[in-house]
Amino acid sequence: MLSCMVNFGARHSLQQRPGLARLQRVQEENFRQLQMLVPVGSDRCDSYRSEVQGSPVLCMDILERHPYTQFIRLTYAFEDKEEHALAPDAHIRLYVDARLAEVTAFDPTQGCRRSAHPWYPRKALWQKTWRQNLVLDKWLGYLLQQGHSVATMRSAKRPIGEEMQRSTSTVSMA
Repeated sequence: MLSCMVNFGARHSLQQRPGLARLQRVQEENFRQLQMLVPVGSDRCDSYRSEVQGSPVLCMDILERHPYTQFIRLTYAFEDKEEHALAPDAHIRLYVDARLAEVTAFDPTQGCRRSAHPWYPRKALWQKTWRQNLVLDKWLGYLLQQGHSVATMRSAKRPIGEEMQRSTSTVSMA
């Protein structure tokens, strides 16, 4: 009976010191889970939506394609009569040849800010990278558990940002 109790002395995974091998295992798992979401013929379309009952609309844009990498944006689109929000707004780099996926930011302005610099504390940057990739791992597992998959991903007419701007302007004109 005592063996089933919670061990409060054990450190939480976010508090554990991440090593490069542990980070790579998380990134490998992120890649594996993303393969269950990204349609195989994703070179034909840049934007996708997945609608599953009981879950917000999942949106995915393929922002860049290169021979060995892809850069995608994955987010929920929350739409209400007055409010439209994207959260979490994950920007993910897929390394197809290495079979790794790393989150670069959970922020739409990620391309405008610089988070790494020679004077930026390495430990803080490493911990940020570790936390973001763990969060992506948990979120991808949740998406798959909710029922989002390659089978539910449908081609979208517009990229994520344009879709939200269009629906916002429609509401403000009314």
